[in-house]
Amino acid sequence: ASVCRQVRSPNPSPSLAPRTRPLPSGLFWCASSAMVFFFECSDPQYTVYMGKDKFENEELLKYGWPEDIWFHVDKLSSAHVYLRLPPGTMDLSGIKDKGEAKQKLLDAMASVPPPILNEMAQLTKANSIDGCKLGECDVVYTPYLNLKKEERMDTGQVGFKDEQFRILMRNVEKDKEIVKVLEKTRREAKVDFRAEKEQRDDEEKMRKRKSIAEHKLSEKAEKAQHEEEKELKSYAALSHLEKTTNVGVSKTGSVEEAREIEEDFM
Repeated sequence: ASVCRQVRSPNPSPSLAPRTRPLPSGLFWCASSAMVFFFECSDPQYTVYMGKDKFENEELLKYGWPEDIWFHVDKLSSAHVYLRLPPGTMDLSGIKDKGEAKQKLLDAMASVPPPILNEMAQLTKANSIDGCKLGECDVVYTPYLNLKKEERMDTGQVGFKDEQFRILMRNVEKDKEIVKVLEKTRREAKVDFRAEKEQRDDEEKMRKRKSIAEHKLSEKAEKAQHEEEKELKSYAALSHLEKTTNVGVSKTGSVEEAREIEEDFM
């Protein structure tokens, strides 16, 4: 399987934003946690982050989210850069068919706009000791769910489960303006990856329970509506039958005729 290595970022960020700035939603401060760099791309619905070095990336590999997409310079050492998609994007719960699950992942990857992919590629290239020196290089990206970590691998080393989900962006040329804008948003923070992942999982469980409950209520409402429509159709049919059955029976509609008809039936 393909293997990539993580090295310390060549840009140590001499001018980080104050640590009092809030972290992205769901992230926790923790003095004993690993250091992470955060960036802001041009679309605020995405969270962009990367480990400070290969040791921090081991934590990212342990506690990454299904919504994460991983970026790396192909065949060269570089930082591991992550793009976190909106919650639920990679939700595979309830999907039993392997082909359907694969398509779900491919659709999630395809949902990322080209400008965002380019920003991620630029950030990844800029944080590669060798890649940043080249006029152009290839950048690979894949879902976090496709990353494979084995005991035999070195710290910061990772492989892929399925090459089908390994997308290659070829001949990425450096765009100084994009890199400059991204680097201005760089900030460093200590994050409790375990707590973050636990909160994410708890929120996902609540979201699923709510979705299931809403689905059951919807089914119940649809069933009640179906029964009501069925009852109305039966009533309409019965009413029509009564009308057609009495056609020609009464000629004058008088009380006397009604009594005669009643006596005849008796």
